[in-house]
Amino acid sequence: MMRWMMPAALLLLAACGGGQDGETGPEDSAAISPVQKAERAAPPEMPTAGVNAEAPAPDEDGARVDGDTHPPAIRGRWALSAADCTARKGADLTVLTIGATDLRFYESHGELVRVRESDANRIVADYRFSGEGEQWDRRMTLTLADGGKALVRRDMGEGAVAGAMRYTRCAG
Repeated sequence: MMRWMMPAALLLLAACGGGQDGETGPEDSAAISPVQKAERAAPPEMPTAGVNAEAPAPDEDGARVDGDTHPPAIRGRWALSAADCTARKGADLTVLTIGATDLRFYESHGELVRVRESDANRIVADYRFSGEGEQWDRRMTLTLADGGKALVRRDMGEGAVAGAMRYTRCAG
């Protein structure tokens, strides 16, 4: 007899514990204001790193940093070796050319996919690269140094180059 009473008691407890569909809990009682109910129902706003909800901030030259492109001060032609700045096309093996939404290396090309952080002198972004018949994704940080004369590149993620690479701005 005892062994039948225990399962029956558990069933009775389970039946008594829940409410019916449509019943509300204490948070929907009259003691909670309509503002509190709205705050609980609305999902929190997610901040977007590096992207201003207001007008884009100008850099030193008055150009705008928009959060969707490389900052204007970072754009241009850079090289790991200053000699590559003056080398003929095809012999400029360490040159990095940064456009508004892309990066070009000697044998690869990266398209800007997502800006994670950005200001006038720095960007952290995700890129989709292609080159030599392959494709890969990479996150990079590009930061101006020495008053804009140098660019420091850091790659992140699987297959990334360890450490930082320092580029020199090429003239013209």
